[in-house]
Amino acid sequence: MEEERQRRGGGVRLCCLCNRQRASLKRPKTLQQICRDCFYRVFEDEIHDVILSNRLFSPGDRVAIGASGGKDSTVLAYVLSKLNHAHSYGLDLFLLSVDEGITGYRDDSLLTVHRNQIQYGLPLKVVSYKELYGWSMDEIVKMIGVKNNCTFCGVFRRQALDRGAAQLKVDKVVTGHNADDIAETVLLNILRGDIARLSRCTSITTGEDGPIPRCKPFKYTYEKEIVIYPFYFIAAATSTAAFANPSPLSFTYAYFKKLDYFSTECIYSPNAYRGFAREFIKDLERIRPRAILDIIKSGENFRISTTTKMPEQGTCERCGYISSQKWCKACVLLDGLNRGLPKLGIGRSRAGITGRKDRNENYGGKSIDNKQCGTLDF
Repeated sequence: MEEERQRRGGGVRLCCLCNRQRASLKRPKTLQQICRDCFYRVFEDEIHDVILSNRLFSPGDRVAIGASGGKDSTVLAYVLSKLNHAHSYGLDLFLLSVDEGITGYRDDSLLTVHRNQIQYGLPLKVVSYKELYGWSMDEIVKMIGVKNNCTFCGVFRRQALDRGAAQLKVDKVVTGHNADDIAETVLLNILRGDIARLSRCTSITTGEDGPIPRCKPFKYTYEKEIVIYPFYFIAAATSTAAFANPSPLSFTYAYFKKLDYFSTECIYSPNAYRGFAREFIKDLERIRPRAILDIIKSGENFRISTTTKMPEQGTCERCGYISSQKWCKACVLLDGLNRGLPKLGIGRSRAGITGRKDRNENYGGKSIDNKQCGTLDF
């Protein structure tokens, strides 16, 4: 069959899917040699199948797309807009961005988001840490340093997305988390022994018991297929020698579609714990491309013992946000910042909330009441 394809192509390897056009890339996910048009088709069809098989949306849903300006969210906005039109999902789409207040990073990426708003014709909502919490990440890093700043940013961003979604009155939020991200999260939760998160981190929809569920349409989509992967450039020459000596070029779905996205990494996250898991995943992928999907499958098949005590879902006494403690993590962290004790909420230690209330009184009543993370209008 392979010889027949090469014979029909005059010595040039043809796409293994259509058998007509010249193969122009090797899919990282399947290692198939395919043409650019077939890549577009299978990439978008797989996401469409994930949306349908998991019933992510219903006609008339208002859906906020978490938009950072990066490659994942930009491709998600483009593909979801295209599928919504092509398959008549009947969705009202919005772009929702969080401004963490990181000079030289987020301010630049938000310029990309504003361009995406015009390019895709989608309404945009931007919420900022400064407005919501009274602190920007630049200010937090000055106080806490670069070691634990990702803890603050992750907690605040999750809540900021929910608060922005509530302001938009959407039914669901979609994020650009891809297969690599989910595989990394499975490993991280195993390494941390975080049973509660391990039991839900592979779910394609989370927060169904809360006010606004979150969906991950890219759950089975490889990062390399969204961003960068080695692609064998077929020279204009029609000889087999051209394919035998390929020129490795870095191309992306976003590149092929000429999408406008921001590619700089956060300046505060070079030593983030997740980065080590990411490197390990990449090493596994180089040896066995299916390793990413296998890790996700393993995470899906984990079963928590019935004797394991799981945290009970409740609401924060201070702001009304979902929490398994009396105070949500955002309120605890914000309380520490406001009282000059930024490390108060970091780690597993949860000194009793009652103790905190007593200390608040000793501080003359200066507590989270002054800069609380806010009440969610759900």
